[in-house]
Amino acid sequence: EVRDVYILHIFRHFHINLSFSVHSFTGKWYRVGLAYDSPGFVPLRTIMKISVGVISVLPNGNVNLTSWEAVPVGCLTQSYLYERTSIPGQFTYFSTRHNQEKDITVVETNYTEYALVVKHKEFNREYTQVALYGRSSRVRAEVIQKFKALALSQGFPRESILTPPPKIPKEFY
Repeated sequence: EVRDVYILHIFRHFHINLSFSVHSFTGKWYRVGLAYDSPGFVPLRTIMKISVGVISVLPNGNVNLTSWEAVPVGCLTQSYLYERTSIPGQFTYFSTRHNQEKDITVVETNYTEYALVVKHKEFNREYTQVALYGRSSRVRAEVIQKFKALALSQGFPRESILTPPPKIPKEFY
C-alpha cells in the first residue's frame, strides 16, 4: 500500500510505502548519488567518490549502519544507530558531528537494485540531502533519472546533484 505522507516538518511530500520491509533492506549498499546544498559540501563536489555501507537490523527493530568512505588519508569508517519511528521506512539518528537528532527516510526502494533516501535536519537553517543507493556500484540510467527528479523536486539546483563515476575506490577492496 502506498500513501502520501507529509514528513519532516517540510512542505514537500513523498509517497511512503506502508509495506516497507526493514529486513529486505538489510545488506550492502553503495551510495552512488548525492544531492546536498550545504556550503561546506561545495569544495567536495569534485572529489566525491562512491561509498559503501552495510545495514543490519537489531532485535528491537532499529537499524545499524556501518559505512566506509574513501578519504585522502585512507578509509573512514562510521557507524550509525537508526531508531525506527511509527512511519514505515523513517528513522531518526543522533549526529555527533552536529550534536543533534536527524531524520532519515527511505522514500523508495525495490530492495534488490536501488533506494532513494532523504535526510533532513535543522541546523541554523534547514538542510536536506537526497541520496541514491545501489546494491552495486552501477545503477540503470532510469534509476539515476528518478534520483535526479526527486532531488530537483526538493529544490536542489542541478550543480548540487552528484553521481560520481561507478569506479569503487581501491580502499574498499
